[in-house]
Amino acid sequence: MAVLESVLDRRSPSYVENRAAMLERLAELGAALDAARAGGGERYTTRHHARGKLLPRERIELLVDRDAPFLELCPVAAWGSDYAVGAAVVTGLGVIEGVECVITANDPTVRGGAVNPYTLKKTARAGEIAAANRLPMVNLVESAGADLPVQAEIFIPGGRAFRDLTRLSATRIPTIAVVFGNATAGGAYLPGMSDYTIFVRGRAKVFLGGPPLVKMATGEESDEESLGGAEMHATTSGLADYLAVDERDALRLCRATVARLNWRKLGPAPRVTEPEPPGYDADDLLGIPSADLRVPYDPREVLARVVDGGDFDEFKPAYGTALVTGWATIHGYPVGVLANARGVLFSAEAQKATQFIQLANATDTPLLFLQNTTGYMVGAEYERGGIIKHGALMINAVSNSTVPHLTLNIGASYGAGNYGMCGRAYQPRFLFAWPHARSAVMGAAQLAGVMEIISRQAAAAKGMPFDAEAAESARAMIEYQIGQESAALAMSGRLYDDGVIDPRDTRTVLGFCLSVIHSGPVAGGTGFGVFRM
Repeated sequence: MAVLESVLDRRSPSYVENRAAMLERLAELGAALDAARAGGGERYTTRHHARGKLLPRERIELLVDRDAPFLELCPVAAWGSDYAVGAAVVTGLGVIEGVECVITANDPTVRGGAVNPYTLKKTARAGEIAAANRLPMVNLVESAGADLPVQAEIFIPGGRAFRDLTRLSATRIPTIAVVFGNATAGGAYLPGMSDYTIFVRGRAKVFLGGPPLVKMATGEESDEESLGGAEMHATTSGLADYLAVDERDALRLCRATVARLNWRKLGPAPRVTEPEPPGYDADDLLGIPSADLRVPYDPREVLARVVDGGDFDEFKPAYGTALVTGWATIHGYPVGVLANARGVLFSAEAQKATQFIQLANATDTPLLFLQNTTGYMVGAEYERGGIIKHGALMINAVSNSTVPHLTLNIGASYGAGNYGMCGRAYQPRFLFAWPHARSAVMGAAQLAGVMEIISRQAAAAKGMPFDAEAAESARAMIEYQIGQESAALAMSGRLYDDGVIDPRDTRTVLGFCLSVIHSGPVAGGTGFGVFRM
């Protein structure tokens, strides 16, 4: 393999400007993460602690192995909405007794851990990750059930959570529920459909209907403990497999349960156990991406700071040069890389990508997509040259590739380029974004300009004068709206990715995700449908 050589000049004005812009975006990300960690606010977290209870991240910290990583997923879900940032639940990947697991933890300081539409999306994504990567799933439960004022938005789709949980069990992926408090109404089915259940004595309350509802429905007088307390379920109903004396004991029992799973990875091990680190400082990644997304930059500078030893065997380096393709390893795991070098994808790039994706499938090699694209090239010359069918080749290959895909938005992800570079709709195993990244049909300025052209044509067709002043005002409003909607935090708030990450953490995040992916088998596909030539 060839070792990537960096030509980065840290003293250049562009580097200094880029770094300053990235630090601003990181500060915005930090504020959003702080809001998520704050949960329901100091008043409710203080009250929760006063009851002798742990917060969700404290429970996770005690559950995972000492000094083991925990990668929080979708941490800013619901950002920009009317709901609390984080969506009243923590989800992520953690190592328990040496086993990589998906972990979810309700946050009872946010409306009692009630489920809102974003909570539903976030937990559904966690279930998808468990299924796709063959990971045991641990649910740390304390939820008041559905957020009743918005029940119309969550009741019907909410049934998916229980369907997915039982499907995990059917495919021999273990599911564990640790109940710390309320698990009422539909929430009671979560432990009811889990393989293993652990209830905290005197704390867990699991029932389909609480005392008030039972009184209304049947006239029966009851109390929470006799109706659905931990001891009742451990001694009478049989719903509880283990009865914990307190929260820490429940987490100990959960760790013991995972230790007894006899869990083994089915994917190949990394090629080396102690891979050589990159030859350049990850801190440089703050100043490499262009502050102005219209200015392309060389993704090889990124790869030199991410892949093992900076080793990168580039494929077709002189052909379709707006797309860099090649082979590398990250933390010992082989990957095929597709990275946009210039924003636009031409026919040559699309054909090159299609062949490369087929080769990766033929060798069972996971693919890493580094997105920084404005889409496929437009114009009469390119339409005549077959840009539609060539773009379709690439999208066909991405759609039918069965090796695991990882996607990272390191700039722009616009138009059909988002599809060709394995955007969310194409189900990469994981998708992350850097804080300055954007994703939309097209750039804000371009979209606003297109809308103005359409307005001019509409006025001309009606024989009416064009109001340039009103059009300029409308253009500014549209550009602002699209700019806000396409920003990284806004996209992550809608769960269109699995998180916005600090560029300096890229190698660690990708390495952990590659390890997780190899919990299941890694195999390439053989069928790609009909390629239009």
